[in-house]
Amino acid sequence: MITLAIFKPHCLKNPIAYETIQQMVAANGLKIIARKRISLSRPEAEKFYEEHRNKFFFRRLVSLMTSGPSEVVLLSGNDAIQQWRNLMGPTKVLKSVYTHPECIRSCFGLSDTRNATHGSDSEQSVIAERRFFFGDRNV
Repeated sequence: MITLAIFKPHCLKNPIAYETIQQMVAANGLKIIARKRISLSRPEAEKFYEEHRNKFFFRRLVSLMTSGPSEVVLLSGNDAIQQWRNLMGPTKVLKSVYTHPECIRSCFGLSDTRNATHGSDSEQSVIAERRFFFGDRNV
């Protein structure tokens, strides 16, 4: 199974966070099968996060995702979607600190918007997000 993950700009700016996340991915049996550094434009970020357009954090999220390069990766492994989501931890950083202190968001998240990583939440999301970032080519 494959899932899509994004390492957000503030994690790429922090070499220790970036390297530690790479090590956590490998230690949890996930394999990076494709990697792409991107700098999203405002229209691209707005399109990718369209489902959140009417939520209070939308503008903040778009601003974060256009603040610098991100890294998009495809991860392969048994039950990769759920495995990656468990490794990321809860979206809300403060909650993750108490309930999942070893997860990525607990260690490297700064706020609910600057929560270090993104991960597809379903097979349908993986298909759509993979197409968004990698097109129709086989990766």
